[in-house]
Amino acid sequence: MEKRILSKKQLMDAILKDVENELDDEELIHRLLDRDVLDNTDSADEQASFGQKAADKIARFAGSWTFILTFTVCLLLWMGVNILFLKAKAFDPYPFILLNLVLSCVAAVQAPLIMMSQNRQEEKDRIRAENDYRVNLKTEFIIRDMHKKMDLLIENQKKIINQSGGK
Repeated sequence: MEKRILSKKQLMDAILKDVENELDDEELIHRLLDRDVLDNTDSADEQASFGQKAADKIARFAGSWTFILTFTVCLLLWMGVNILFLKAKAFDPYPFILLNLVLSCVAAVQAPLIMMSQNRQEEKDRIRAENDYRVNLKTEFIIRDMHKKMDLLIENQKKIINQSGGK
């Protein structure tokens, strides 16, 4: 894979997105330092529809121990009532065909809701990854500039020492 080296202008365009005119290095750095490069990751939550919010809540509950334990208790009660208490008059005798139907329906409804929630989480993760990229790019650009300035300071310091005779 070929590594692409971006110019200062390309870096700034990628970070600021709206560099209108040619600026010198110092103006670019100050504009970069004054600018926040992050997008709001909570905007996806604010724009969510009722159905999306409901899917998130259902997925959050369906992935909890409360759901697992409650569901297990309900299954055991269903089987216990049919086997032990109702015996001959059971509404769902031993092979529990009705219970299988109920479980299939729960799974059929629950799976798309969880997938909707995962898709929304994926969108939030994408925004966070873009934010990380922009912050890293901004940091890299600032560190490169600081490194150049440090090199200039060291070079000027050596010149001053040499001019004063190395005292």
